[in-house]
Amino acid sequence: MTELKDYIITEKLKKIAQLQREFSKRVVERPLDVDSIETVGAVDVSYRENTAVSALVVCTFPDCEVLEARTTKARATFPYIPTYFFLRETRPVLLVAKNADFDVLLVEGHGRAHPRGYGLASHIGLVLKKPVIGVAKRPLRGVPEGLYKKVGKAYVSVGHLVDLKSAAGVVGALGGSYPKPLKLADKLSKVRT
Repeated sequence: MTELKDYIITEKLKKIAQLQREFSKRVVERPLDVDSIETVGAVDVSYRENTAVSALVVCTFPDCEVLEARTTKARATFPYIPTYFFLRETRPVLLVAKNADFDVLLVEGHGRAHPRGYGLASHIGLVLKKPVIGVAKRPLRGVPEGLYKKVGKAYVSVGHLVDLKSAAGVVGALGGSYPKPLKLADKLSKVRT
């Protein structure tokens, strides 16, 4: 029975991997006018047992004065599986980002810098139809360096409706070793767990 269950899970993951490859073709990479950005949002999710706590912080850009901060809780419905992170995080991220107003969103996760070219940041960008930048603490194994840029301690990648140069410019303009809005979102998500 365990072998059958493992086989079914493996087959489902293969189908999801194929969907990621197909969806990656929908990602739009284009320059973003960094000078026109007034607000930046950042979202992160923390977990305690089966509960996901997602936090969104919206700041002025580039000085990062907090304009809005919110959290939501949801039941975690999918386990963590490497390179399938978007399955676990999409619902909590969308719940907290619903109706939020920002010019660009930073997501704690990869976008194009993913073995199948489609990580959490790309998925959120396609769903929200807004510019999204992937920011992570380390690159994924096997991803070519040309798909991400190291800015301070952050590994920046294209999510959607932004190119890599613009994405790195936005993160760089926020200063510090890691983008302050993401640090604030991370801290807020852990306070509420």
